[in-house]
Amino acid sequence: MKIREIRQQTDKELQESQVSLKEKLRETRFNLINGKVKNIREIHRIKKNIAQILTIIKERQQNGRKK
Repeated sequence: MKIREIRQQTDKELQESQVSLKEKLRETRFNLINGKVKNIREIHRIKKNIAQILTIIKERQQNGRKK
């Protein structure tokens, strides 16, 4: 997911994306332990997307307080 796409989402969509990505991360970690995941970079990509979403949410909260 690109940062441009993330910025276009509404707050509710961002929250939903965050929840789904956290669930996907949990499942991927579980599958890694069981040896079902071959692409370990997938975990890095999911964590990066979660961090980007959290950053956008935080930016919006700070901009809302200044106004």
